[in-house]
Amino acid sequence: MLKYFAITGIILLCLNGCSAIPFKKAIPVSVENADPESVKEQFALKIADKFRIINTIVFEYKGQAFSFIGYSDVDTKEKIFTVAGINPVGVKLFELTGEKDKTVLKFAIGDFTKKGNFTEAVGGDIRKIFFDRLPETGAKVYKNKNEIVFTQNEGDAIIEYVFAGQDNLLVEKRCLVDNKSIWSVNYYEYTVKNGKLHPLGIILKNYKYGYRLILRLKEVRS
Repeated sequence: MLKYFAITGIILLCLNGCSAIPFKKAIPVSVENADPESVKEQFALKIADKFRIINTIVFEYKGQAFSFIGYSDVDTKEKIFTVAGINPVGVKLFELTGEKDKTVLKFAIGDFTKKGNFTEAVGGDIRKIFFDRLPETGAKVYKNKNEIVFTQNEGDAIIEYVFAGQDNLLVEKRCLVDNKSIWSVNYYEYTVKNGKLHPLGIILKNYKYGYRLILRLKEVRS
């Protein structure tokens, strides 16, 4: 995905300190007396299965940042989504739809489709961020001092779910292959919108390709 956003003619900003986290981390608390299954069940009840959200999104790569507004319509139970990107001056950049294993490009300006598989790259990141936010039944679990970690195998990869903070919410989902981090999604500053929890901030890191996506929640429409 790193090549897909290196677009001339569209707002590129050189930033310093791209490794900084612009959100508050969960306050560490002991999980000694927390029951992992109850933590998972309670979280499942608190998050929305279907939602429409608007985020500001920053794509960072090698000290540069590309900013746009993301409109996402997500159904996590059916595992379908529609996402569109608009630049800060209101020009539509792309729109695509997807399901669990397929993504369809509806529209994109030419610069987005010149190199690599832009459609699958964006679709893959949407799935990592919004789908499968709960470990599967039977996932292994262990506790650190301030974290409950569920682990499960997916092919050659290990997916880990980390729950922490005062309310034991999902703070990180990460993928490892041969003990190497492939990608991670961190969730920050949960807030209640329309009766359900939504993170105000999300950071996806792709360690393989060296880029980072920063999503800041602006509006929840349903």
